[in-house]
Amino acid sequence: MGRGRVELKRIENKINRQVTFAKRRNGLLKKAYELSVLCDAEVALIIFSNRGKLYEFCSSSSMLKTLERYQKCNYGAPETNVSTREALELSSQQEYLKLKARYDALQRNQRNLLGEDLGPLSSKELESLERQLDMSLKQIRSTRTQCMLDQLTDLQQKEHLLNEANRTLKQRLFDGYNHQLQLNANAEEVAYGRQQAHQPQGDGFFQALECEPTLQIGYHQNDPIQVVTAGPSVNYMGGWLP
Repeated sequence: MGRGRVELKRIENKINRQVTFAKRRNGLLKKAYELSVLCDAEVALIIFSNRGKLYEFCSSSSMLKTLERYQKCNYGAPETNVSTREALELSSQQEYLKLKARYDALQRNQRNLLGEDLGPLSSKELESLERQLDMSLKQIRSTRTQCMLDQLTDLQQKEHLLNEANRTLKQRLFDGYNHQLQLNANAEEVAYGRQQAHQPQGDGFFQALECEPTLQIGYHQNDPIQVVTAGPSVNYMGGWLP
């Protein structure tokens, strides 16, 4: 059972349109080459993509010669004063008109996407435009959601780094505080040891009294003691009598 008839119309999906263009362009170039080889025909093929990129095939040695032959056959024998350059200018003018028409179509499509000049469009064209806008809106929302998720991931990573830095600073402050306490305790111990070293050492509970080292009992230092003996008298000054 053969395939059904496919309706020929513009492919709205951009990716599908590019894929179809690449496949059919290659197929067309292949058919042109086969036609020139099998039938010994002079074939010239020119293709412009929607972006203005040129694809061409020519079975002869020069595309200009084939175009000149085309001009002669299509527009009749040129006059003697018409040169090949003028023929090329005419061809360029025709190409310009085609590109201008394509540009106008693109401008009209852009205005339609912006909601302008919708009056001349049919119901099918409006439905196609609506589907295209829905697909564009879904793509925009998907891109925006992905961008927000990426930003959220970056913020979470920054938060994690800040928390790690905060914990590190807290640990450093705690260690510094403990170190300062240890230094203060050591300083107090050293000061206390020095104070104990400068205090006088006593025997038990007894403390040294401040008095003269000579023991004096029963006399005053300023009163002379006279001793009477059988011999001559001798005065003794201060001292202890045995």
